[in-house]
Amino acid sequence: MEDGDYGKYPMVSKYNRDQIEAIILAHNHLRSLNPHELSKLRSKIEGYLRFRKEVYEFQRYYFSEICTNQCFENNYSACCNLEAVAIFFADVVINVLLSSDQEIYHLLEALRMGSRGFKCVYLGNSGCIWRLKPIACEMFLCKDAKAAVFTKNNVALRQWEEFKCREKAYTWPDKPVLFDDLEEYFIKAGFSSDIMYFHKSPGLLKIKSLAKIRKGYS
Repeated sequence: MEDGDYGKYPMVSKYNRDQIEAIILAHNHLRSLNPHELSKLRSKIEGYLRFRKEVYEFQRYYFSEICTNQCFENNYSACCNLEAVAIFFADVVINVLLSSDQEIYHLLEALRMGSRGFKCVYLGNSGCIWRLKPIACEMFLCKDAKAAVFTKNNVALRQWEEFKCREKAYTWPDKPVLFDDLEEYFIKAGFSSDIMYFHKSPGLLKIKSLAKIRKGYS
């Protein structure tokens, strides 16, 4: 997949263009790696994938019926009804590592089609078309869903709070974290993307800077 195939659509929003370019960048570079390098990257994300599986099973057990019946089928979603969901470059890399070429093609086609109004561009007829949805989506529960489950089940509430804490081990850069490391891997290979927020977002850069000051180094 070359950038010229999908990257130049004047009617497509900046959000969609950024996503297109990040997906193509990640796919082309990962496809160029030798099996040993790919194996190293896959090993790097194993712990994160175990975490995501635990969260998925939790969500399926407690929220599948609520979210499907009351939200997805009735077009009520406070998350999937957003046109632009916050996506990290690491989200893209991990999803590309797990996806087939056909699945990646479907993502690019959805982005190429442009705005769908109040619908997330990645929302298909059967739900999210990502193989592994972005972490911001996975860790989002609307207030109605949380009230329906957590007001009646303290065990589920404590488990969810634990998941939210564990999420930071991958995404909160006050220490070395996976999402920052994956961006760094591509930056060292000579690549740049507007969604490399761990190296471009003032907020995340401030978190890293303050963490260094607290630890006594610069």
